[in-house]
Amino acid sequence: MSDNNIHAQRVLVIGVGGIGGTVSAMLREHDPSTLSELVAVSTNPAITAAVNERGFLLTGVEEQRSIPGRIEAEVPADSPPFDWILLAVPPPHVEEAARKHAAHLGETGRMVCFQNGLCEQRVAAIVGEERVVGAIVGWGGSMVEPGVFARTSHGGFTVGRLDGQLDPGLSRLALLLEIIGPVKITENLAGARWSKLAINCAISTLGTLGGDRLGPLMRYQFIRRLALELMTETVAVARAEGVTLEKVSGTLDLDWLALDEEERAIAGSASLVAKHGLLLAVGARYRRLRSSMLSAIERGREPSVDFLCGEVVSRGESYNIPTPVNALARQMVWALHEGEGAPALETARSLFTQTAHLRGPAE
Repeated sequence: MSDNNIHAQRVLVIGVGGIGGTVSAMLREHDPSTLSELVAVSTNPAITAAVNERGFLLTGVEEQRSIPGRIEAEVPADSPPFDWILLAVPPPHVEEAARKHAAHLGETGRMVCFQNGLCEQRVAAIVGEERVVGAIVGWGGSMVEPGVFARTSHGGFTVGRLDGQLDPGLSRLALLLEIIGPVKITENLAGARWSKLAINCAISTLGTLGGDRLGPLMRYQFIRRLALELMTETVAVARAEGVTLEKVSGTLDLDWLALDEEERAIAGSASLVAKHGLLLAVGARYRRLRSSMLSAIERGREPSVDFLCGEVVSRGESYNIPTPVNALARQMVWALHEGEGAPALETARSLFTQTAHLRGPAE
């Protein structure tokens, strides 16, 4: 990619679920001046057949509409190299996807990680750190049925490199993704990633255990308390790694949200009330958000909990930082995947009950 060739970007999207499908549809829909070709690839024959028959169907916060397009089962053999490979597969499959499609990168092409968690480091081990960009997704998306993609909230992206360097490539990627939502270029990808990881350890995991969307779940005080505890453990590990946390969406401060020792030990305080109030507001704003891990379990697929709570637990062990709530939450998600119990409010309440000894008097 040369600086003067921003209007001829070739884009390959790997994975056409809630995020990948929405991205593919919206990139196809808009003026093609920012890209010369977009190829979307899915290994799911039901999705491929649905889109190839009737196009991409968008719904949710987007105006309901059909966008012409198609999906390939494989990258066409005669495809020239790509400037961007957007990895939109679930975290458990990101390394396999990177290995399989690395040969399709252009000479200066890059892979972009849309996954939650810390997947950039895994992909960098395959294609090299200089060829990886992180793209933190600040909006929700789900696939209602094959070929029907619901955007559950508005928002944009935060993009950056592992080494924190800024370069023209990030500006080209931002220009491309601004079709979908506002893009922030960051010099602190690690700080933004760890803040989002803390949120996902809470929201995605509790949404899976509770079996419901974020809005209804956040109305329960014990759910909000569990969210605070999951985030607090994640923040502790991030600090041990020397990460300077970034505010999420410019306002959600994980350093402030994390419980201090006094808040863990007392029945209530003004600061706890404020933190619960903020989580209520988050639940109201993203009330339609549904955990992708819950969808994975419902479809009999591997949940990504090892890339969320599991990442916190394993890294916490290396610093001798206890992460018992994340550890038990991870265990319980895997139990659901293996058919032990069902996602329900009482399942999430069991996590609260089993970790009661870790906190002070009930709020």
